[in-house]
Amino acid sequence: MRPSPREIVLQSSVFAVERLTVTLRGGEVAHRHIVRHPGAVCVVALLPDDRLVMIRNFRIATGQWMNEFCAGKLEPGEDPRAAACRELVEETGYDAGSIDSLGTFYTSPGFTDELMHAFVASDLRPCPLALQPDERIEVVTRSIEEFKQLARSGEICDGKTLATFLRWQLARA
Repeated sequence: MRPSPREIVLQSSVFAVERLTVTLRGGEVAHRHIVRHPGAVCVVALLPDDRLVMIRNFRIATGQWMNEFCAGKLEPGEDPRAAACRELVEETGYDAGSIDSLGTFYTSPGFTDELMHAFVASDLRPCPLALQPDERIEVVTRSIEEFKQLARSGEICDGKTLATFLRWQLARA
């Protein structure tokens, strides 16, 4: 499959949609739309008693409240670790004394190039929340066992949260 030159068909403040014309095996021509994303961060925030700081976030795309780890997109040129610290403060009201990388993963490579940078934050200190005007977020804490039960029951169904939790669990093993 050989892609054509890039053609942006939608540019938003969060992502761009690119239309590619590709030649398939056998010479057939097809079109593919790819979401180009600047990348994002997701943070496991760990309290001293091993409770997880999470958020209940109202997501317009799903029309429902989602149980998630704090997360957000990278600003142009922003270091992922700095973005993780920023999102932690903005969405949870905690500042981290320590923040460590858990690696990266693609969120859904079938249609987007979004690369998620996963982190674990510890030595947390309370600070003021700094929510964006369009965010509807409630801060909650969960034990690790509560998290696992909510994941099993489907109440935690956010892919980036599940993948980041798995990365963190594997790093602890």
